[in-house]
Amino acid sequence: MYEITLRGPRPGDIGWIIYRHGVIYSEEYGWNEQFEALVAQAAATFLKRNDPTRERAWIADLNGKFAGSVFVVEDHERSNTARLRLLLVEPEARGHGIGRLLVETGIDFAKKAGYDTMVLWTNDVLRAARKLYESLGFVLVEEEPIHWFGPQTIAQTWKKVL
Repeated sequence: MYEITLRGPRPGDIGWIIYRHGVIYSEEYGWNEQFEALVAQAAATFLKRNDPTRERAWIADLNGKFAGSVFVVEDHERSNTARLRLLLVEPEARGHGIGRLLVETGIDFAKKAGYDTMVLWTNDVLRAARKLYESLGFVLVEEEPIHWFGPQTIAQTWKKVL
């Protein structure tokens, strides 16, 4: 039996999220420290300017152990748009619906917060995440080849009308 719970971040969780992104993406995709820096910057921005009526982070625990995370932040470049960020599911926690639960929770929050649209940025190599986004109504709107994190990938922007 598996017990999945969602909660807000506690002290140390944000640092753990940065660390696990760095480790997992290096092991699974060969990405370098520039990816970890991007995650750290996104996390630091969330911590510094977080407006809890418009922005949130969730931690998923599986049987009491950290299993994943997701953030919803305001996209300051687009009017009334939420941005889904830092979705992560620990390798040993995959297959339990945690990613879907995290993203659905983020979408529900964005709707209640009054956003009209949600966007996210991902990479083509993240096949499971892209399949999840598509199943939840996100549409691919932009692609661009990048090599910021070591191996070349295709950066993608996805959008969902809420």
